[in-house]
Amino acid sequence: MWISQQGYGKTYSTNLYNYAQRFSDCLFRRDLSRVRDLSESVRPNVLKALSALAKFTGQYEDWKVLLKNYGLSWIGRSTDDIIIDRLTKTHDPNEVWDWIRQVKEARPELSVFMDFLAVTGLRFMECHDSYNLIIKLHGEGKLGSYFNAEREALEHFRFKEVFLRNTKKAFVSFVPSGLVEDMCVRDPLPEGEYVKKLVQRRRLPLRFGDVREAHGTLMTKYLKESEINFLHGRVSSSVFMQHYFNPSLIGDLKERTFKGVVEILEKTKNGKTITC
Repeated sequence: MWISQQGYGKTYSTNLYNYAQRFSDCLFRRDLSRVRDLSESVRPNVLKALSALAKFTGQYEDWKVLLKNYGLSWIGRSTDDIIIDRLTKTHDPNEVWDWIRQVKEARPELSVFMDFLAVTGLRFMECHDSYNLIIKLHGEGKLGSYFNAEREALEHFRFKEVFLRNTKKAFVSFVPSGLVEDMCVRDPLPEGEYVKKLVQRRRLPLRFGDVREAHGTLMTKYLKESEINFLHGRVSSSVFMQHYFNPSLIGDLKERTFKGVVEILEKTKNGKTITC
């Protein structure tokens, strides 16, 4: 599929394709009134899908004119609205960690995966792909090409086609060796959507995205903003981040990160303890 060749993840590519299929007539008829009337949460996704379709069909210049004529852009909700949502959706700072414990108890087969998600702050699909890659490489005797045991670091950047996508990237995650060893003896996870259904079938909400937010918030106790951004795969356009920030020169980065990891594992503990 052309969309998947543009560096997007599988789930994102599928969503783009589905939206483009549903709203393709808006592009071909040069009428974006139906798109204009969509909710603010849906409209940006539809516009991105139609933009990709316009590029594929050679109509991108016309598409830009059409957007201007309708006064549309694919910028989503304002930063203010996003922050307000975060302030109002979580009243107890521990409820995300409580949710992880609930998932681990309800679905023991996801227990190690949930710990992995919690300590890395990776996006759900990045964590899913990394988990399965660890199992695969261990079975092939090649885990050393991904997990740097001396630094206790998963070097995602060595698998650019998986982890360095257009807008979502993951470079390095510091992970306790004991947790990696636990993953090595597990079975691979099924597709991401099936994993989510496993959780839903236990009548639990889906809060995978909240784990990343909770991870970043907790890590502010131990790391600088630029360091958290790096571990979360956010490299901004600032001169400092692009030309000067080098995590390899920060000698205690792993040690400070592991202080946060220890605290997270304590919050999500409901069985075996993983030592760092």
